[in-house]
Amino acid sequence: MKNRARLAVPRQRRRLGYHYDPDAFGQFSESIARTLGTARFLVWQSGVITVWIAYNLVVPEAWRFDPWGRGLVLLTLLLSLQASYAAPLILLAQNRQEARDRAQTELDRKVAERTQADTEFLAREIASVRMSLTDVATTQDVRDLVDLDELRQKVDYLTEVVEKLAARLDREH
Repeated sequence: MKNRARLAVPRQRRRLGYHYDPDAFGQFSESIARTLGTARFLVWQSGVITVWIAYNLVVPEAWRFDPWGRGLVLLTLLLSLQASYAAPLILLAQNRQEARDRAQTELDRKVAERTQADTEFLAREIASVRMSLTDVATTQDVRDLVDLDELRQKVDYLTEVVEKLAARLDREH
């Protein structure tokens, strides 16, 4: 069954017959932008232009391929062509970098929010532990409240009472 006969499958527009990968093209444009944006490229381009002009000025008129009298039309055409392709490629690379920066900023914002929430939780927990510790009596507090001799006397008294109760229970059984 041909695709035209399938009613469940939407038709696609007819294209010119070419397809490109936007990500691969974006990577290509970034590599061009990285190359065009270097001092090395500017030096090489300046050297080529200097040699081009010097050659077309120095050599005999029969050997010139871009004569000075015509205004170096071929050189102008090549530089215009380079600029017409370089500008959109550089803009595409900048747009891709901006999208990456936006995604990284969003990720950083989420991490900062999580860190702040964790910090606030830990601060509340530490405050809770501090409040709990203020209610705990230390041995120094006990010493300050009750003299140790008095505490020993009370423990001895309670021990005697427990022994008497245990003896009475033994007699009854």
